[in-house]
Amino acid sequence: MEHRMIYTMVILIKDLAQHKNETVKIRGWVFNVRSSGKIIFLQVRDGSGFVQAIVEEKSLRSLHGDKAEAIWDSASKITLETSVELIGTVSEHPKKAGEFELHVSEVKVFQYSPEYTIGKKEHGPDFLLDNRHLWIRSERQWAILRIRAGIYGYIEEWLKNNGFTRFDSPILTPSACEGTTTLFGIDYFDLGQAFLSQSGQLYLEAAIGSLGRVYDFGPVFRAEKSKTRRHLTEFWMMDAEAAFVEHEENMQIQEKLVSYVVDKILKEYKFELSLVERDVAPLEKIKSPFYRMTHKEAVKKLQELGSSIEEGSDLGADDETILTNTYDKPIFIEKYPSDVKAFYMKRDPKDPSVVLCNDLLAPEGYGEIFGGSQREDNYDELVKRLKEHNLKTEDFQWYLDTRKFGSVPHSGFGIGLERLVAWICGLKHVRETIPFPRMITRKTP
Repeated sequence: MEHRMIYTMVILIKDLAQHKNETVKIRGWVFNVRSSGKIIFLQVRDGSGFVQAIVEEKSLRSLHGDKAEAIWDSASKITLETSVELIGTVSEHPKKAGEFELHVSEVKVFQYSPEYTIGKKEHGPDFLLDNRHLWIRSERQWAILRIRAGIYGYIEEWLKNNGFTRFDSPILTPSACEGTTTLFGIDYFDLGQAFLSQSGQLYLEAAIGSLGRVYDFGPVFRAEKSKTRRHLTEFWMMDAEAAFVEHEENMQIQEKLVSYVVDKILKEYKFELSLVERDVAPLEKIKSPFYRMTHKEAVKKLQELGSSIEEGSDLGADDETILTNTYDKPIFIEKYPSDVKAFYMKRDPKDPSVVLCNDLLAPEGYGEIFGGSQREDNYDELVKRLKEHNLKTEDFQWYLDTRKFGSVPHSGFGIGLERLVAWICGLKHVRETIPFPRMITRKTP
């Protein structure tokens, strides 16, 4: 039953503290209901926060007389996920200092909800992912998505404050950064095949000749048939590129960026971190300087720790886990063998068998979150590398042009947003870090 609502200011739940002892209106969804005799306790969320709203039959009668029965009847029928508008007085919780609740005087129901799909019992991951459109309403998923948004914003904030300009790379590309074996190909009208982008890096390298320091941030796609806890087929990547930056400075930029993001999340998202039950002590140690070792040193260390990795091999996920469980801060692994890295990475002039690159591994077993390198800026060397990787130079002619006209030393790096979110939130699987995960076994909802 609907009731005529008196005019009252609508506020967000997060702002309740600013309206202590005032009468306000909130709108949201009821995510828990319990009653005790003539009192109904409604747990309400509106996207900005959570609040307990208390409906007392005795209080309603004193305020509304005969009309109280209809209001009480409306409140009594409220179920999980019923959408409501409530008017009430804001008061501080009698036992929890700094926490506020709403003593309700008016109830309007937008829609009563039938029995909610996701009950209070335990559900398996497949059930929850099948109902991801509803699962995101839970407190834990709300907190993860809030932290994700915060991380996204702080990455952009740091980049903008440090001279980087946003540059939007295309999602449809005519060729791949690192070969076509892990890309999604599509028929592109009468022009042959195109690919869903795995990185905007090559386009960013073109952009430095215009804007100097640039970054993009958007969805990318990898067709790897991997089922590990770290892999998605669609995820969000931030790629950055900077003119006149060489290998060492490139790592310094990454270190400063990670430190900034973690510090801001610790300060501004304490409540959300508590909802995901994140032990923040390890995050509080994320301060410069980070650990550093060459790939050769990392292989030796891993062998000492029991890994079967061989010299010259790339690090696998298990190797990264072993290594990052050993250290309490991120680790830069630099100067990988050129044979296991991409064509665009610059060889180390002191040892041409390795490239001037780095992976940045997060502690606590989380592994790679950043990957970066100094780029090959010499035209002839770049042509040679393309041929060594069996890539057609005609597909990359536009990219080679950037080395013809005022080529300069430059470097860049990429961040996998979901892996960063997983680490900062302390999540076991990357599937919870993105609103609607796409994996090799899942494309719905």
